[in-house]
Amino acid sequence: MYTPSRMPLLALLATTAFTFPVYGQEADHHDEHHEEESHEMHDDHKDDEHAEHDHEKKMDKIIVQATRSGRLLQDEPMRVEVIPREEIEEKAIMRPGNIATMVNETGGIRVQVTSPALGSSNIRIQGLYGRYTQLLADGLPLYGGQASSLGLLQIPPTDLRQVEVIKGSATSLYGASAIGGVVNLVSRRPDEEIENEILFNITSLDGQDLTTYSAIPLSDNLGVSFTAGAHRQGVKDFDDDGWIDIPSSERWTARPRLFWEGANGAEVYATLGFMTEQRNGGTLEGRTVPDGTFFAQNQDTTRVDGGLIIDFPLSNDIKGQIRSSVMAQDHEHRFGDVIEDDKHESYLIEASASGGHEGTNWAAGLAWQTESYSSITFPGFDYTYDVPGLFGQLDHDYTDKLSVSVSGRLDEHSEYGTQFSPRFSILYRPENWTFRGSVADGFYAPTPFVEEIEASGLSRLEPLSDIVEETAQTVSIDIGYKQGGIEANATFFASDVDGVTRLEEFSSVAGGDLDRVRLVNSPGKTELRGSELLLRYLWNDFKLTGSYLYIDSSEPNELGTAREEVALTPKHSAGLVAMWERHGEFRLGMEMYYTGEQRVENSPYRTRSDPYLDIGILGEITIGPASWFINAENILNVRQTKEEPLIRTVRAPDGQWTTDIWSRNDGFIVNGGVRLKF
Repeated sequence: MYTPSRMPLLALLATTAFTFPVYGQEADHHDEHHEEESHEMHDDHKDDEHAEHDHEKKMDKIIVQATRSGRLLQDEPMRVEVIPREEIEEKAIMRPGNIATMVNETGGIRVQVTSPALGSSNIRIQGLYGRYTQLLADGLPLYGGQASSLGLLQIPPTDLRQVEVIKGSATSLYGASAIGGVVNLVSRRPDEEIENEILFNITSLDGQDLTTYSAIPLSDNLGVSFTAGAHRQGVKDFDDDGWIDIPSSERWTARPRLFWEGANGAEVYATLGFMTEQRNGGTLEGRTVPDGTFFAQNQDTTRVDGGLIIDFPLSNDIKGQIRSSVMAQDHEHRFGDVIEDDKHESYLIEASASGGHEGTNWAAGLAWQTESYSSITFPGFDYTYDVPGLFGQLDHDYTDKLSVSVSGRLDEHSEYGTQFSPRFSILYRPENWTFRGSVADGFYAPTPFVEEIEASGLSRLEPLSDIVEETAQTVSIDIGYKQGGIEANATFFASDVDGVTRLEEFSSVAGGDLDRVRLVNSPGKTELRGSELLLRYLWNDFKLTGSYLYIDSSEPNELGTAREEVALTPKHSAGLVAMWERHGEFRLGMEMYYTGEQRVENSPYRTRSDPYLDIGILGEITIGPASWFINAENILNVRQTKEEPLIRTVRAPDGQWTTDIWSRNDGFIVNGGVRLKF
C-alpha cells in the first residue's frame, strides 16, 4: 500500500534494484574480532582471563535477535550492525551509568540532547528524529513503545552481551515506533561457571557509579543473572549564570533474569526491572531566569517492567514462540510553578510460529500492543493506542551467495486505522565482496511528546486535533570489501517522511505575543539523503578505524513555501579511532570525532552552529582480577556555554528557557576507576 507521495523514493530503488550491500560497520567489526581472536589463541599469553575471553568470542558467532529469521549475522539479508561485548566493555569504562556514549559512537547514529535542563537525549539514526527509534531489550519493548528521552540515560551497559542496530524502517518487525530503526540490547547469558563483576567509577565533574553483575548456573539447563547499579551526579554551573548546566541526579537500578532450556528444545527467558531516579535542573537556589523568577526543572521517575519469552517445538520443523512484556513508568515533572504528574504504560502479547526447509525460512504471527498515557495535571492529553497486528517474514537462499528476505505487517491502529508496512532485503556475497540492500515502508503514531514538549512540558500546548499518522519510506545500499586486515565499507541511504509532526507557534490573544504552540503535520516531506564510509585496518594488536558520515537533509518551512535543513543535523561528521589492545592485559586508545555545522532553530543567538572536534584518550591495565582504567574526554574543552549563553533572553512560546544544544555542554572531563571480575 504505497501512497502516491512515496512513489519517487520507490522509483529510486527500482533504478538500483540489484546493486546491494554488506552488513554495516559494527557487524563487520564483530566478525573481524573473530579473526583477531583466533590468531591470539596461539599467542603465549593464554591466562585464565584470556581463555575466558576467547570462549566468549567463539560463542559470539552471532544469531541475530533483532530479526525473526534466526540466522547467523553474516547470512542475514537485512542489514544489522552489531556492537560486540569487547566494545561494550570499552564504552562501559567511559560511561558506566548509561549507554549514550556506546550508541553515539556507532556509525550513522547521533545521540541528540533534547532537554538541556535535564540532560535528556534520544537516538537519531541517519538523521531521523529520535522518536522514530525503537529501543528494545532482548527484542521486548521493556522501556515502552515510545521510550522517553531520559530512557537512554537510565540504562547501564553492565549486563549487555551485544547491541544490534537496524537502520531504516523496521515497522514490518516491530510496529509503529520503528520507522527510523531499532536498537536492540541483548543481555549476557550465564555460562558454565559463576561470574561476578563489580565496577566503580568517579569523574572530575562530581559523578560516581557503582554497578554489579552476577551470573549463576543453577543446573545444566537453568541459570540466573542479576545486575544492579547506583549512580550519582552533582550539580554543575560552568559559566556561573545561575542556570544548571549539568543537572544533579540519583538513580538506582536492578534487574534479575532467568534462563531455562529444556531437553526438547524449549526455552524460557524471564526478566523483571526496577529503576528510580531523581533529576534536578533549572536555576540554582537564589538565582533567577531573565524575567526575575526562580525556575526549577526537575523530574522524578519510577519504572517497573517485566518480560517473558517462551520458545517451544510444535513439530520437527516448526517452532512456536510467545512473547510478552509490560512496563509502567510514573513521572513527576516540575517546570517552574507547574507540576505535571503522569504515567506511561506499555503492553505486548505476541504469538508466532517459524520454520525452515532447504534454504527457506519463514515466520508468521499475531500481536497486540497497547500504549497509554494518563496525566493528573493535563488529562486532555490522555491517550490509549490499541494495535492488533498480523506479521510475516520469508527468507530464501537462492544460492550460497544470493539471499532475499521479505517481511510485512498489517496493523489495525485504534486511532490511525489500517496500516501496512512491507520490507524487502537482498544479500549478494561474491568472494571478498558483500552487497546488501533494503527498501521499507512504515508509519508512526504521533503523540504530544515531540522533542520540544519533552523538554518544556504540556502547559503551553493546545489539545491535539486533526493530526494524521507520519509515514516513511527508507532505502539503503551497502557495498563492502574485506581482505586480510583491511576492510572498507560504503553505505548509501535515503529516507522520505510524510506528515512529520512539529510545533507551530501562535498567540492566545489576537495581536498579542506568541505564547502558545500547537502540534501540526508538516505540509510536505522531510527528505534525507546520505552516505557512510568506513575504512579499518588491523595489524596484530593494533586497530585503526576511520569513518565519515554525510547527510543532506531538507524539510518544508512552517509555511510550506520553501525548504530548509533539518535542525541539529550536521551535513559532515567524521571519526578516527586508534586502539592498541591485548585481551586480558591492557588497552590504550585515542578517539577523535569531528562534527560539522548544523542549522540551529531554537536560539536567539545564532542560526548556524560552529564545527567542533572532540578528542579523548583511554587507558586500562589488568592485574589479576582487577582492571584499572582512566579516561579523558573532550580534551580540547569544547563547551557550548563558552560560545554563548544557554539561557534565552525571553521564554520561548513552547515554554523552554534554554536554546538548542548543538555542541557538548560538559567541557573537559576525566573519569577513572576499577572493574573486578571473579
